[in-house]
Amino acid sequence: MNSPTHTFIVDQLSAHVYPDVEGLGEAAAAAFAQAIRDAVADHGSARAVVATGNSQYPIMAALSQHDLPWDVVTVFHLDEYVGIDANHTASFRKWIRERVEERFHPAQVNYIDGDAPDAEAEAARYDALLREAPLDVIAMGIGENGHIAFNEPHLALFDDPQWVRVVDLDDTSRQQQVNEGHFPTFDDVPRQALSVTVPALLSAGTLVVSVPEKRKAAAVSATLREDVSTAVPATALRNHSRAFLLLEPESYSDYAATLASPVQ
Repeated sequence: MNSPTHTFIVDQLSAHVYPDVEGLGEAAAAAFAQAIRDAVADHGSARAVVATGNSQYPIMAALSQHDLPWDVVTVFHLDEYVGIDANHTASFRKWIRERVEERFHPAQVNYIDGDAPDAEAEAARYDALLREAPLDVIAMGIGENGHIAFNEPHLALFDDPQWVRVVDLDDTSRQQQVNEGHFPTFDDVPRQALSVTVPALLSAGTLVVSVPEKRKAAAVSATLREDVSTAVPATALRNHSRAFLLLEPESYSDYAATLASPVQ
């Protein structure tokens, strides 16, 4: 596996820059797999939360290289659009079903029902599922506007009493979904989603944060340089002692440009 070219820490967040996207994915998969093994060794099972979207393709591609005890792993996901059915091409349930459940066959996959008749009730149901036992590991990314899950700038609550809530999507987040090819037009993107909140994310034992691509470079730089606040929700990751931010040269580029000399 490729070794990182740079490793550094900002507050408690450990950042690692890999030579290419493939190396990033391999490192993310290795960290995720180790967290699963550690959890199983410690208490006989593991509870994992898996993000979706383009940033998670590298880790999913590399995760098949690891022989994991999926028969004792329970999987959750981070978010789902309100009003989207499970077979919609942009559904996060569909993403996880095809890339996690059908590929790895975990013991259980708990899905957020995006087209539940009562979104608030669905948020409460999923909240209760997440709280049944500690979350061992989360594989996640950072949005172009600095969101984590769908906790949007200035709307995220770092002290949210809920672990899942209905959220209004920022226009930048909606446009990102179009640019990634998940919806044909901006107006096709739902205005709301069900999202795991920041306190739920930070409750997990390990956070594996994969962020490839140049379009995420500004968000990465803001995550590492701005004050910890809801203006950039991803800055909350700097408060987690086992959060690992995995980058490659393009996603690292804006932050690198702010340094007087390369971080070694």
